[in-house]
Amino acid sequence: MNFAAVFHRAQAPWSYAMDPDRLMLRLQTGPEVERVFLHWGDPFEAGILGGAEAWHGQRQELTAPLPMEHTLWWSAVLRPPYKRCRYHFELHCSGEVWLYGEDGFCTPQQQDGVRPAGFYQPWMNPADIPAPPQWVRDTVWYQIFPDRFCRSAASPNHTPWRSGPVTNQERFGGDLAGICEKLDYLADLGINGIYLNPVFAADSVHRYDTRDYTLVDPDLGTNADLKRLAEQARRRGIRVMLDVVFNHCGPHFAPWLDVVEKGPASRWWDWFMVHRWPLDGAAGSTRDGRYDSFAFAAGMPKLNTNNPEVIDWMGRLCEGWVKEYGVDALRFDVGNEVSHRMLKEVRRRVRAVRPDAYLLGEIWHDASPWLEGDEYDAVMNYPLQQAVKEFFAHPAQPARELRFRLTRCLRMYRRQTVEVLFNLMDSHDTDRLFTRSGSEDAFFQQLALLFTLPGSPCIYYGTEAALPGGHDPDCRRCMPWDHLATPQNQERARQLRRLIELRRTVTDLRDSELKFVQAGAGDRLVWYRRGRVEVLLNADRRPWPLPRGGKVLFARNLAGEILAPGGVCIRQAAAFRGKENLHAEH
Repeated sequence: MNFAAVFHRAQAPWSYAMDPDRLMLRLQTGPEVERVFLHWGDPFEAGILGGAEAWHGQRQELTAPLPMEHTLWWSAVLRPPYKRCRYHFELHCSGEVWLYGEDGFCTPQQQDGVRPAGFYQPWMNPADIPAPPQWVRDTVWYQIFPDRFCRSAASPNHTPWRSGPVTNQERFGGDLAGICEKLDYLADLGINGIYLNPVFAADSVHRYDTRDYTLVDPDLGTNADLKRLAEQARRRGIRVMLDVVFNHCGPHFAPWLDVVEKGPASRWWDWFMVHRWPLDGAAGSTRDGRYDSFAFAAGMPKLNTNNPEVIDWMGRLCEGWVKEYGVDALRFDVGNEVSHRMLKEVRRRVRAVRPDAYLLGEIWHDASPWLEGDEYDAVMNYPLQQAVKEFFAHPAQPARELRFRLTRCLRMYRRQTVEVLFNLMDSHDTDRLFTRSGSEDAFFQQLALLFTLPGSPCIYYGTEAALPGGHDPDCRRCMPWDHLATPQNQERARQLRRLIELRRTVTDLRDSELKFVQAGAGDRLVWYRRGRVEVLLNADRRPWPLPRGGKVLFARNLAGEILAPGGVCIRQAAAFRGKENLHAEH
């Protein structure tokens, strides 16, 4: 047995409370392990810890492991009757039996009631169990870059609205009143959540260089316009999420200007992290280390989110946004560089105002330290986006590689967290999905994945018209309102509307666990189930004769039971067939 491949620890995501009653346990082994048994029970069932009594627990077999590239992942959901659990594992391999606990391995003959040392979940305390707001599971988001979405008649900017490439220096005059005018359009599309890129006063069109955190940018409207947008959205059942920028500010933020002028004598000196005075240095860059900034950008000095005064100021800002404007969620830009101390305090204060507020972090990597239930509820699921992107970018990659990577994404965090991850295929920070896809078929296949995988899906404005665009700034083109009525875009919008409808009305696409079906060893046939819903994508070069199924809910390139290359079929699943190889976490 490959002992080095065996891994478990009594911490999330390997061991965690899903709710006050259920405990999830996960174990990794090498593929040579044939059977796994779990020994578990109350830590005190044989007496107090340190006593002479031998602890044994009940024995339960773990079945249906998830096969990964080089390992197997086993899992079990327990209901400890007294909210506590002690446990260890029993591994069978090539006629040998090994017990695995917190202190490593031993044979059954070496077991003496002390060895193997047990893993522990001491107490499933409800206050320590992350419980994200449930409404997020039912939300389909629509991301809006305000300057490029819709311009109202009240907008002070009259730069001609146009199609094609744009720059970050151009301002087209999209505003909050324009978004209000399109709320009925969004509701008809099926959207019930809006994610707004920054709206507060700043120097740039993207507004990630905040000048005034208390004032809506005059180019977008007024503070009253923001409140009106949230109110009108709420009447249509649409939630609103603001993009907040606390990692750094802009070059004309008043406290920073004071520091630039007065140096260490400034009242605001400790609000920033300045390492050399005076601030002479290369224009545009802080690579010389004179002060900390976002991505070396001299015009975006980092705020000191360790400073109690800064933390209090940020907490008051967030309280005010939630209370005064009635917004439902906050997305934290560069969410992995602000302090944990700040996030804990902000969460405490926001949740005191709105207990079901959704706090989202922009983190592109494993964000486990931020998802313990006292900081963010979820993060933007860029690992999932990258997994899907690479599968469609590499025609030789078999479907099993996508399954491995999606499984890893879905098991990176607690199940309750995965259900509210912010899933996206593109954003203001990436090239657009349609341009990246290379074809209409691949475009809709990826949208089908977005709306049928666990998590809270988001589409970027213009997706319904297959708006093209490369990387920033090309991904920030003007919304093509004049072209939505073309037959091709009407059909695109119809298909997207149907995917959104399925996501919002078919409960299995929100509530059921994901089960992958092995279609073939080397093909590009993606096949999985969520409850009674079956999702099939043919990314191969040959037609796929589908197993007989039930009612078709959504399809592209499907003729009878033949799914053509580039095709999608979402249908009510037929009864499971014994020869299928189903892999799921139970």
